[in-house]
Amino acid sequence: MNPSSSKLPISFSIDKLQEELAMCENDLWTPHFNTGRYEGNWTSVSLRSQSGLINDITSFANKGYVNTELLDRCPYFKEIMDWFQCEKEAVRLLRLGPNSEIKEHVDNDTSYEDGFFRIHIPIITNSEVYFYVDNQLVPMKMGECWYANFQLRHSVENKSSEPRIHLTLDCIRNDWSDKLFAEMGFDLNFSSEKNQYSEEMKQQIIAELSLNPTEAGAKIIANLLAE
Repeated sequence: MNPSSSKLPISFSIDKLQEELAMCENDLWTPHFNTGRYEGNWTSVSLRSQSGLINDITSFANKGYVNTELLDRCPYFKEIMDWFQCEKEAVRLLRLGPNSEIKEHVDNDTSYEDGFFRIHIPIITNSEVYFYVDNQLVPMKMGECWYANFQLRHSVENKSSEPRIHLTLDCIRNDWSDKLFAEMGFDLNFSSEKNQYSEEMKQQIIAELSLNPTEAGAKIIANLLAE
């Protein structure tokens, strides 16, 4: 099985990241739409969205995405996006407020094996932020660049008195990313379909898919029920 998380061999300027974050502070930060997943304050602002609006923070796979006007004011964020030589879907700033928690959950079809990879770049964080993927602590530091398989159970606790803010990019797998991930030690032939889910995990995946019914989701549910 491939790693549940992995640090990419690239880092970005903390000063430049925080300078451009400051330019976004007056824009609308929208509470996350899935209120059952968190406690406290979890908000976002979009640099790429389905509608092109800053406050459209949905992030469903295989949809059309366009740059928002906020991205035009953020050349360093655009430079980071361009480093990834692949198609990008949602690109957002995600803020988890002080003493807030994102509860353990799974995000469907968000593993590299499924042709999708979500990148996290911490802009503001500290040692009292605990990011877990598959029950393992992921030690993300400011300016670093991380991939994680969010199809596995994951959660975040911000026990500090300051917000935790990440730049996140939803990317589509291609030949360029295959070369990058192979260099990071990934088995490109590994299939997530080989995973054997516990009954509890199956029920959670089914519940998540049922929140946004699709034909593909219905097939996944049927396969899980048939196992």
